[in-house]
Amino acid sequence: MKQIIAMGGGGFSMEAENLLLDRYILAQAKKESPKVCFVPTASGDQDNYVKRFYLAFNSLPCKATHLSLFEPNFEDLEAYVLEHDIIYVGGGNTRNLLTLWKEWGLDHLLKKAYESGIILAGLSAGSICWFEEGLTDPLNAPLYKMDCLGFLKGSNCPHYNGESKRKPAYHDLISKGEMQAGYAAEDGVALHFIDDSFYTAVSSRRNAKAYFVTNKSEAAVETEVNTTYLGAD
Repeated sequence: MKQIIAMGGGGFSMEAENLLLDRYILAQAKKESPKVCFVPTASGDQDNYVKRFYLAFNSLPCKATHLSLFEPNFEDLEAYVLEHDIIYVGGGNTRNLLTLWKEWGLDHLLKKAYESGIILAGLSAGSICWFEEGLTDPLNAPLYKMDCLGFLKGSNCPHYNGESKRKPAYHDLISKGEMQAGYAAEDGVALHFIDDSFYTAVSSRRNAKAYFVTNKSEAAVETEVNTTYLGAD
């Protein structure tokens, strides 16, 4: 079974006191203590980001490691990637992430991991990277479409309610036919795909939502996706 869990925002890096999404990701491995590897490439392997990952995941039922491309902490990249149950990709600069992954051949190794049943997860840049297209935000410039890995069909927009420019930019590109239809996720929402198809949406915030956005008569149209809150009612 192939699985991708794409978060609009949330998890340990945005909700340190609310690890509902991270617990959900771990649960999908169906193991008592799954091996989870954090990939912080998009942030330039920022030390503080890595430390926050360990602080959170060392408190959860798993074996936590990370993968650094800036200061390589492995001898055999393929063996290191494939020994894990979950690959969890952090946020940051998507263009830098994809460039480095391709340089190292990590894009191909992640495809191999995906097809072998290793769960792929992540937020923001670590969400859009799995789709054919993603809406990304360069510093002090308009948001634009980026071609990504294409493990999943269509497009993706994270931080749908968390950043004011996201929703209008996504609607504009889709309405003009410059971007494919796709899934938009608010902060606190995770989109779960199984065998390349959308399976469910879950949230760590009671009213967080997800949408499928498509082009109808040169206008962007939202269809709300049923989202299950993971907390206690």
